[in-house]
Amino acid sequence: MGRSSVEVIDTKEMDYRSLSSSEHEQPPYMHKVGVPPKQNLFDEFKTTVKETLFSDDPLRPFKDQPRSRKFLLGLQAVFPILDWGKSYNVSKFRGDLIAGLTIASLCIPQDIGYSKLANLAPQYGLYSSFVPPLVYALMGSSRDIAIGPVAVVSLLLGSLLSSEIDPTKNPIEYRRLAFTATFFAGITQAALGILRLGFLIDFLSHAAIVGFMGGAAITIALQQLKGFLGIKKFTKKTDIISVMKSVWHSAHHGWNWPTILIGAIFLTFLLFAKYAGKKHKKLFWVPAIAPLISVVLSTFFVYITHAEKLGVEIVRHIEKGINPPSVEEIYFTGNYLLKGIKIGIVSGMIALTEAVAIGRSFASMKDYQLDGNKEMVALGTMNVVGSMTSCYVTTGSFSRSAVNCMSGCQTAVSNIVMSIVVFLTLLFLTPLFEYTPNAILSAIIISAVVGLIDYEATILIWKIDKFDFVACMGAFFGVVFASVEIGLIIAVSISFAKILLQVTRPRTALLGKIPRTNVYRNIQQYPEATQVRGVLIVRVDSAIYFSNSNYMKERILRWLTDEDEQLESNNQPKIQFLIVDMSPVTDIDTSGIHAFEELHSSLQKRDVQLVLSNPGRVVVDKLHASDLVDQIGEDKIFLTVSDAVLTCSSKSPKSPEDVV
Repeated sequence: MGRSSVEVIDTKEMDYRSLSSSEHEQPPYMHKVGVPPKQNLFDEFKTTVKETLFSDDPLRPFKDQPRSRKFLLGLQAVFPILDWGKSYNVSKFRGDLIAGLTIASLCIPQDIGYSKLANLAPQYGLYSSFVPPLVYALMGSSRDIAIGPVAVVSLLLGSLLSSEIDPTKNPIEYRRLAFTATFFAGITQAALGILRLGFLIDFLSHAAIVGFMGGAAITIALQQLKGFLGIKKFTKKTDIISVMKSVWHSAHHGWNWPTILIGAIFLTFLLFAKYAGKKHKKLFWVPAIAPLISVVLSTFFVYITHAEKLGVEIVRHIEKGINPPSVEEIYFTGNYLLKGIKIGIVSGMIALTEAVAIGRSFASMKDYQLDGNKEMVALGTMNVVGSMTSCYVTTGSFSRSAVNCMSGCQTAVSNIVMSIVVFLTLLFLTPLFEYTPNAILSAIIISAVVGLIDYEATILIWKIDKFDFVACMGAFFGVVFASVEIGLIIAVSISFAKILLQVTRPRTALLGKIPRTNVYRNIQQYPEATQVRGVLIVRVDSAIYFSNSNYMKERILRWLTDEDEQLESNNQPKIQFLIVDMSPVTDIDTSGIHAFEELHSSLQKRDVQLVLSNPGRVVVDKLHASDLVDQIGEDKIFLTVSDAVLTCSSKSPKSPEDVV
């Protein structure tokens, strides 16, 4: 303990000697803060627009190219298949064929189940895995995404549509509103891509998405209790309390035990298959083909035993044939138009968030670039075309994309293979699903959504950022205890609240000198850092705008007041210089300039001099454009904190205790 104290004293004396010795030596060279040359207003505006909307420089390949080449590049930009198709070969097709057949075996039973989540007839789920994947294969830039209906979007769409139209009383109007919502979901997605506004989906934080997905998984699983337990009268609400009440009230007379037996046996089989595939990577095909095996076996069992006579609910009729056109069913006028737009925007944004997240994950894993804006245009076009061919909102599926990747897919041709299999199913095989029990579809959906509950990510969020954890849990409990819409609103609200909090309350820090260096850092991070008597160094860790300028000024004055009170209690002289380290300040507006003018005025009344350190190019330009530099004095603006401290300390009274 004594040795540590001696080392600190020695360090402080060394720092003092280095400061005081500078009085007897020639002053060190200090480079002045550079003032950037004035930029043309049009050039500045052009640069800002380019960095905001065209940061990826999409027109670079067109530079210095002949007109014919530019036309070809334009076609390849819209239809990437024209680019990678030139190098396509038999070896790649072999991988795509296996992957396509594998995800087709997974998607067919899932599609029938997911259509029930959306309160639509089973064939609409199959329709949605036929046309949209073909469109995406032509226009999409991801090699790994498997397109089709997904559980969360199906539930969200079903919930939003049901709040407007009762699907049992008005099935035709309900279906038409579903196609309308799908059309405007596609328009929203494509518009975001064309206008280069894809960054908007990033406002829904990762933590909020994890919570929302987990809550939606619980809600979806609870909704499947109707089919799993064979309950006929079931609540239309989605919150956990209403669902559990409905299940409990049906316990004595509403449960069907043959249905429960079928569901429990195959749910156990599906979960075991999922576990086996996760434990042994070579068995990835087991969980992929398990749903189809379950459907075949359960359908055969019900057919030979006529279990439907014992109360086991079955799918019954699935419309045979490919997608009928549905352009005339879309509401382009009338009362349902605005409702369709609203539902379409919400479901489209969620579908887009999920697809882009999947695409980025696999692109990072396989080390290739994914153009987010092209993806949005592809997904939007696919949903617009889908709405005209009896499909509802489709996007990339987590489970199917993972199977697609592990099955050895090479390109988007795997989606084409899957689409062809679904096409053949619609033409020839739909009658075979007539005796498929609803319990098996419920079991398939429950086993599929279990993977959406990412508890490991939740634990990591808690460790990293407690506010993110609040956003995660807020979205989760909002979905589970209220509704999908409420959960989504909470997720978005907390995400925006976090942004506003960070913008309006930027972090500030007191800096001290690291011993034996000229480096100044946060004294909370480096307790050994020392402060110079009479000098207070504050760092602002944010751009300074109208939203935070007043807080920044008040926080700096509070730092100064607290420091002066502490010094006064120790009978030491007050602060004479306030150095503001502006290294992290990327920008400042007129409110920020005005806040510094007020700060300077307040400091003058306290007989404290304001000193600025290392302002960036944009900040320096604005400081000189205003009168602030003249008020402070150009000799009070330094390139580094070290230069500022050296100059200020040379003007302060010296004593062996000057370094504290």
